[in-house]
Amino acid sequence: MTKQLTKAEEELMQVLWELNEGNVKDIIKQLPEPKPAYNTVSTIIRILETKEFVSHRQEGKEYIYFPIVKKSEYSNSSLNKLMDGYFQGSFKNMVSFFMKRNDVDIKDVEALLKEIKSGKDE
Repeated sequence: MTKQLTKAEEELMQVLWELNEGNVKDIIKQLPEPKPAYNTVSTIIRILETKEFVSHRQEGKEYIYFPIVKKSEYSNSSLNKLMDGYFQGSFKNMVSFFMKRNDVDIKDVEALLKEIKSGKDE
């Protein structure tokens, strides 16, 4: 099971997944205003390294950071935790909840089912 991230850690991971790699300044450029301080981002990146989500290589005096956990792996783990914690581990209960709360159109459900069926044949 992949460790869970704080909101700030997840925000930086989203940027790194998008960039594939970058230094602290590259990451800050991608963050919304108000931009966090350089030291704040640097500290969170080091925490992400400790949690084994991120690694780095050195180029000159600079560290280039890159994700070592795939976005899909973290997403799957997060969804499973959500499903277990709020929907008794039932995918059906989770989907039903979101469909009811978000007024999902039956055509969207049919399209999704078609997509799922075609994907299982691979």
